[in-house]
Amino acid sequence: MKFYVASSFKNIEAVNQVANQLKMRGHLQTYDWTKNAKAKEAQALTFEDLKDIGEKERNAVGGADFVIVLLPGGKGTHIELGIALGLGKRIFLYSPDGEINNLDTTSTFYHLPEIEKCFGTIDELVETVDLESRSLPDRGGALMQ
Repeated sequence: MKFYVASSFKNIEAVNQVANQLKMRGHLQTYDWTKNAKAKEAQALTFEDLKDIGEKERNAVGGADFVIVLLPGGKGTHIELGIALGLGKRIFLYSPDGEINNLDTTSTFYHLPEIEKCFGTIDELVETVDLESRSLPDRGGALMQ
């Protein structure tokens, strides 16, 4: 199955941990946006760079069988969540501290039926995603990386 992991730059370590564990289990990552952090540190991004990255991320969400959202996320994370919802993707929403169940701070979109809320450790998240994703239909198609 093909997957995409959405999150913020401050969660790069967790994103890479999830992606690496899923790849070891035979899943394919549609795009590794964490590589953009190196480019961002090396030089200021241009609008053309941002457009290129945005297109790659949009296509990667579209090419994924499922999307994992690691909170806390930034504005890009939530745009990717919206794209995934609009495309009818299966979404695994990970909240390490359970904050998504706080009525004062949660988003209405976190509670839609397409979203499976996940808590606990990263290892528990990967186990849940691996098991649950195997019941999804394989949509085929090319890898978007």
